[in-house]
Order: sequence, then C-alpha cells, then structure tokens
Amino acid sequence: MDAYEGVRPYPDGESTAARLALTAAEQDFSGIVVRNASTAFDDGPSRETIAEEYGIDVVDAVEVGDEPPSAASARVKERREEHTLVVVRGSESLNRFACEEPRVDVLARPMVDGDVNHVLARAAKRNGVRFEFDFGRVLRASGGRRVQALSDLRKLREIVSQYDAPYVVSASPTSHLQVRAPRELLALGEVIGFEREEVAAGLAEWGRLAARNRERLSESFIAPGVRRGRYEEDD
Repeated sequence: MDAYEGVRPYPDGESTAARLALTAAEQDFSGIVVRNASTAFDDGPSRETIAEEYGIDVVDAVEVGDEPPSAASARVKERREEHTLVVVRGSESLNRFACEEPRVDVLARPMVDGDVNHVLARAAKRNGVRFEFDFGRVLRASGGRRVQALSDLRKLREIVSQYDAPYVVSASPTSHLQVRAPRELLALGEVIGFEREEVAAGLAEWGRLAARNRERLSESFIAPGVRRGRYEEDD
C-alpha cells in the first residue's frame, strides 16, 4: 500500500524530521510530508539525507495559516515555487480562500476553526484543492472534544462524497509517538464510517500530489529567470 503521512516535526513539533521518518518507515509508510519544511531541516540532516538513510520519500511542504486571506494569498504565491506542496491551515476566514486558490494543494483541518459547505466543496473540486481528513483529533482527544471531532469528520465525509471533492487522510503527528501505521488508520476509518478504500486513497493522495508537483516544477524551468506557469493546465 502506497501511504504517506503529513507530519509536523521540531521546531513546531516534538520530534525531529529524521525521527519521524524512521518511525514512519518502520510503520510501512512510503513517505512523509513535512509540513514545516522551511524550518524542519535547519538544525539536522537534509531532506535528501533523511530520505536516503531511511529509504522513505520525504516531501517538503509549507503550511500557511493564522493570518488574513490577503496575507495568506501573498505567502502562497511566494512559497509556491519553493516547496513541493502548499497547505493552508483551515479557519473561518481561510477556508473559502483556500478552496478558490488553484495554487493550494491541501486545506488542512477545515472543520476545526471553520466549516465546509456545498459551495466550498464545488470550489475545491474545480480548483483541485484537497480537503484533509485529520484523524489525529480522534486519536488524541477525549470526551466532548473527541465527540466533536467524530461529528466533524462524518459531516466532511458526507459533503466530500456528495460533491466528489478531492481529499487526503492523515493523523497529523507532531511526535514519533503519535505515528499510527496505515493499517491502524484503515481500521479507525472503518469505525468512524469510512470505507477502507477511501482511507487508503486518501493516504496515497499525498504521494500522488507530490509526484505531480515535482513533475510540474521540473517542466516549468525554461531558462534562468524564465519559467512557464505551473498551473496553466487543468488538474
């Protein structure tokens, strides 16, 4: 099974990128998506070194959030050519922006501080923006927060299924102790109400996105200072 996990290493998380990569490889993941790649490799081995040492794909990503749409738009445009994946962290003010922005790959945690409706689902499908099903909230929350997380996931699944919107699946670990094997996430998905095939497709979608964007990035170079637009073709 070709499965990827979206991780947030130190300094945002508790474990280094290398430790998360090692654990992910031991848990049979094909790759990890480092959401904070602009800082995660500053004080340790490079992305390439980690990938070679542990035999796992390491995808560099940037996560934008905690700012108004105008600032987020500027950051997305600035970072689009610097990272393989661009992720926007969902919020009441950023959900619509992300779904309407073709430069965005993934809208992360869209139900935590915001909501998703049919308008956003249609926009996300049109622009190729993936909604994230974050199982981490269910795995690490308890009581009322866990009940709310389950409710959010089920509502998002209903909307995504109804409008055939694209999506990814993760447990969003910030520590190697929070990494769960793909088979565990498949089992959890079934308990929540997902089909195993849906969860498997969402775990694999990270890797498919990375491969697509790497190809686009390599094709965009024409000459020094001259690049063809990466998002001229339909997804």
